[in-house]
Amino acid sequence: MAVEPEPATSSGDDAQRLAAWIADYKPIAGVPDELIGPDGRPRAHWTRLLDTLAGLGRRGVENRFAAAARRIDDMGFTYRAHGETRERPWPLSRLPLLLTEGEWREIAAGVTQRAELLDRILRDVYGEGRLVAEGALPPAAVAGSPEFIRPMCGVTPVGGRWLRFYAADIGRGPDGKWWVLGDRAQAPSGAGYAVENRLTLARAFPSLYREMKVRRLAGFFRDFRDGLVAAATRPDPRICLMTPGPWSETYTEHVYLARYLGFLLVEGEDLVTSEGKLHVRTVAGLKRADVVWRRVDADWLDPLEANAASHLGAPGFFEAIRRGSVALANMPGAGLVESRALMSFLPALAPRLLGEELRLPNVATWWCGQEAERAEILRDFDRRAIAGAFDDRAEGLEGARAAIGADLDAAQRARLIRAIETRGMDYVGQEVAQLSTTPAWRDGALAPHPFTLRIFAAATPEGWKIMPGGFCRVSDRRDARAISMGAGAQSADVWVIGEAESQPAATLLPANTDARVVRVPGNLPSRAADNLFWMGRYLERAEATLRVVRCLCNRMTESQSNVLQGRQPIERCERLLFAWGAAAPFDASHPGAVIALIAASNADFYGSARANAAQARRAASIVRERLSQDMWQLLVRLEARLEGPAAGAPLEPEILEMTERALHTLAALSGLTDENFNRAAGWIFIDLGRRIERAINTCRFVRQFADDDPTLETLDALLELVDSQITYRARYLAGPALAPVLDMALLDPFNPRSVSFQTRRIDEHLQSLPTLADDGMMEPQRRLAVSLRADLEAEDARRVDGRRVLLVEQRLMALANAISERYFSHASDGLPADRRSKLA
Repeated sequence: MAVEPEPATSSGDDAQRLAAWIADYKPIAGVPDELIGPDGRPRAHWTRLLDTLAGLGRRGVENRFAAAARRIDDMGFTYRAHGETRERPWPLSRLPLLLTEGEWREIAAGVTQRAELLDRILRDVYGEGRLVAEGALPPAAVAGSPEFIRPMCGVTPVGGRWLRFYAADIGRGPDGKWWVLGDRAQAPSGAGYAVENRLTLARAFPSLYREMKVRRLAGFFRDFRDGLVAAATRPDPRICLMTPGPWSETYTEHVYLARYLGFLLVEGEDLVTSEGKLHVRTVAGLKRADVVWRRVDADWLDPLEANAASHLGAPGFFEAIRRGSVALANMPGAGLVESRALMSFLPALAPRLLGEELRLPNVATWWCGQEAERAEILRDFDRRAIAGAFDDRAEGLEGARAAIGADLDAAQRARLIRAIETRGMDYVGQEVAQLSTTPAWRDGALAPHPFTLRIFAAATPEGWKIMPGGFCRVSDRRDARAISMGAGAQSADVWVIGEAESQPAATLLPANTDARVVRVPGNLPSRAADNLFWMGRYLERAEATLRVVRCLCNRMTESQSNVLQGRQPIERCERLLFAWGAAAPFDASHPGAVIALIAASNADFYGSARANAAQARRAASIVRERLSQDMWQLLVRLEARLEGPAAGAPLEPEILEMTERALHTLAALSGLTDENFNRAAGWIFIDLGRRIERAINTCRFVRQFADDDPTLETLDALLELVDSQITYRARYLAGPALAPVLDMALLDPFNPRSVSFQTRRIDEHLQSLPTLADDGMMEPQRRLAVSLRADLEAEDARRVDGRRVLLVEQRLMALANAISERYFSHASDGLPADRRSKLA
């Protein structure tokens, strides 16, 4: 994203523009504001930011913001609101939230203290149980939570910590001080989005970012990763980020963090337990998982001991944890400290466990499971916010996270009071605090909007480290009592303004110059191999369909001097598209251009180029952490290229142009894969999928255009489809003849489009992949490949007929099934590889 440097100074017009912006900015009465201080004047650090924006002018500011939006779109950074199936573009607020170094030190100290307190509470609750036994915590406040995981009682975590990654949601209260609104310990989200927010805004305003000495984030993630490495029981551990999968609301964040930190992204189906240890299913057999950063809720981790309906976890996961063979961030059961019921006891627990008061107080909370507190809430019902004590699904809240007594009608009020009186332990009452506001850019002007700030903490061998920034959510409403990303809120970058003139370079690269050299990064999970394989196949199917569409359009636009023979290639192209499900047969009056357009761009037909491109992108989305941003952008662009021309009767030139542009994108993808993808198992499976699909499609081209009384026109069409017209004309002075064309399409080992060339590459790939047994015997898929390669190398084009070509096609499909059976079906899960392979 190209941007021009910001101006160093403001002109007189710029100063007037800045003054006008601030004059038009109207803070909410009685609510603290980040821009306007208590003295009614703009804060100095905000003035510097706004001065730069004023120097750009309104158009310049909008251009920078538009560039930031394009980057988010190009990077494919999205989220999914709860209950939705479609992905939404990431809603980045145009302005960052600014914090001074002094403010930040106060926040960081408070979050550090709170993370340590919650870790000690978890250690006691699942260990000695002194807090409950001595009356500091009511038993119902613990056992009443669905996040209290009983199988974890008595378990000592590897490394001794229950919490390794924690987040606190905070807001500035009416007194100007920061208050904790909620704790996140189950699987805190937002850290990956915070990094993306930073990269996007730093590129939009690079000079401003440097001049304001914004604290960097990379050091925090480096320390977190080092902490996970230190927690493992083996050197050179395999660290996995466990995701629920592509339908998770925050899946793109999981992908980004796995790629950013170099972790192995796994789903539940990738994991299996054996002899009390957790393993990853890979193409080389089972490989040990040493550390898991889980983004799956605890109740879904183990269908044997938790939710029996779960398909997101792995049977035996809890037993592996009990045996101390795997370290987790965070331990199952850590979500207990997220409950609002527990929040009401933290002010008293801090002096007991830490010997000091809370540095960051909670929003005042009363648990209605206690008689006195319940009576207090019912007495002051109209002035309190009522929420679920353990989750957001309490009876009487009508599906809302919280309800303020004064806002309820008589029926709602009576229903909620009755529920609290009947089962008070399910409810808490909280003080209604108006959050402070921060400037947001709305409709070309500054406007105050409420916000909450999520701060992240990571456990390291040196203690807790706090991310110098965070995940800020800015409400689109003046009332911000319940801000969620699915409710119209935006996310803002958080800039901590450093005091030092220069900061040490922050990087994820290890500081140790004696680090061990590794040329391949680990074993490839079977699920990843499966999706890479099918990504290659779908891309090749899309290309084959587009080649047929291009051939069809070319033949329709050529001279029709010989109508009978000129129709043969057209009819065979249409027949092939019908057979592939790329289009449906129409009556004779329907123009061929309509068939071509449907085959290229109608996603309702499963065999169309656009449908195959969508399937390729879908497969790629599951392994996005293994793909470069360039490759992802090309996959998205391919679908866009196939959206079809504007409404109206399609013309062959328009369809041809669309087809050529899509083929160019496919060629760019192919080149990027060949030149930029590391030559380990990931690339091998993409190429295996491409080679098998190309060989199958070439066989089908041959059977369609070189069988059943081929003509010069049909043979020429075949040469076009296998991209061999130039080579053929260079070798043969005469026109297309059957035997030379068959040799070039099927048997020529030097033609990268021939079937023989594909089978040779397939055999070479299978030879390089790990085997399950070191007994010198070929595995079934390799035996099929060697046999097919040898037969094609010994074949004579003059003996080839349709029956032989069909047999080759069937053997290729059997080979594809054998590859799937060996590497993707997990039939050999219980068979570890005899020798450790490091392919990735």
